[in-house]
Amino acid sequence: MYANRSSLPFGINPAGLGFAMVVNGAIIGAMVFLIAPNIIGMKPPTVLIGEQIPIDEPPPPEKPQPKPESHERVRETLIYQPPVEHPVVSENPVTTTTERPAEPALPALGEPKGTADVIPDPPKPIPPLIAAQPDPRYASQFQPEYPGQEIRMNRDGTVSVRVLIGTDGRVKAVEQIRATSTAFYEATRRHALAKWRFKPATRGGEPQESWKTMNVRFEMTGQ
Repeated sequence: MYANRSSLPFGINPAGLGFAMVVNGAIIGAMVFLIAPNIIGMKPPTVLIGEQIPIDEPPPPEKPQPKPESHERVRETLIYQPPVEHPVVSENPVTTTTERPAEPALPALGEPKGTADVIPDPPKPIPPLIAAQPDPRYASQFQPEYPGQEIRMNRDGTVSVRVLIGTDGRVKAVEQIRATSTAFYEATRRHALAKWRFKPATRGGEPQESWKTMNVRFEMTGQ
């Protein structure tokens, strides 16, 4: 039963081994055939060697040639200029200067004012005048006596007068405003100067002379 087994170790087939060797040899030969020409045709790398080449210096710039002098005559053109008139200066010039008056300096605070005007205090208001009034102590003496001729004529009348009242309360003057007759006015004037008494007018508590208008009526009573 074991006569046909191969005598090679590990059970390797001799026919398969030979076939594998043939294939591998063919592949290697093909590779050598393809790569060999390229290896033979390669050239060694080229080495570049630098060399300094001298450069010629540029020639110096040419000097400008002087222009030939022109022998042509230049025509001169004269421009007319009028003479300049200078103002005549007097030998004794007079200069008028208006100077602004200097403003007086204001005095500093806390310092004396010097010659500055002192503003007086405003005057106190004048107290009002209280008019004179008849003195009630002499009220019965204000009616004058009835003139005799007016009684005989049985006539009534009225008198209006202005009286000047002195500081003592007495009448100093009498002026007629209107009257029914001269007799009525004269009777009133004489009686006012002799009998009328007033409380004088006052201003701030001080007696003052003043004028006052008084009206007197004369009327007859039944007999």
